Amino acid sequence: MKLLRYGPMGHEQPGLLGADGSVRSLAAIIGDVGGQTLTRAGLDALRQQNLDNLPVVDQPGRVGPCIAGVGKFVCIGLNYSDHAAESGMDVPPEPVLFMKATSAIVGPNDDVIIPKGSEKSDWEVELGVVIGDTASYVDESEAMQHVAGYCVVNDLSEREFQLERSGQWVKGKSCDTFAPIGPYLVTADEISDPQDLRLWLDVDGHRFQDGSTRTMVFGVAKLVSYLSQFMSLHPGDIISTGTPPGVGLGQQPPVYLRPGQQMRLGIDGLGEQTQRTVAHGG
Repeated sequence: MKLLRYGPMGHEQPGLLGADGSVRSLAAIIGDVGGQTLTRAGLDALRQQNLDNLPVVDQPGRVGPCIAGVGKFVCIGLNYSDHAAESGMDVPPEPVLFMKATSAIVGPNDDVIIPKGSEKSDWEVELGVVIGDTASYVDESEAMQHVAGYCVVNDLSEREFQLERSGQWVKGKSCDTFAPIGPYLVTADEISDPQDLRLWLDVDGHRFQDGSTRTMVFGVAKLVSYLSQFMSLHPGDIISTGTPPGVGLGQQPPVYLRPGQQMRLGIDGLGEQTQRTVAHGG
């Protein structure tokens, strides 16, 4: 299934992308796409419905974030060896963890606001892993049983805030609009191998990132298991699994985002995003 949310910001409705490309309303069946809907039991109950008979939404309009009520947005740094090299950093012996504020979450095609005073805003296409059943101290062999599905994430970063202002990375990762997710959550049964997905990103038509999840240092099962040793992962939590090479920081010389540009990004089987960059209004 491809689950999505549509409608004005803050008033999104749950939906399903039909095989014919139409959006069908789930409002009569579930409250939203998140929480207990994403557990194995919740998704199984949804599959029992006659989804082909759901009402078609004639004009869904804006596509919102594909998950509602995200509790934790956990990110993995330097998880592609070639990206670590372009960043001038060593491949870590264990996953590098940091958190992204959930207030940064926006829809896949919403505007991205360049923060006030920013001169080094950057892009990062990433595979997002969405937790289904709660995971606590799970073995790697059992980790995939706790994955509800996957989505596209643009893990935007302000490099000066992240790397030059001391402290931890979170303040360079959590600016408003710095976490577009979607367009839809693709349930795990539709993705045969999350370690064999092409992911790419363009800025103003120029291809900067063109990689594959095959080159991840730590795969999805390892990340779910590893994180669960330090914190419980709950339904609807997101793990953003790292980015391949081609970020602005790694260009020679570095290239950063400015207002008036367009980003397009996508992952095989998970859809595409398009964002326009705009100046901060304050």
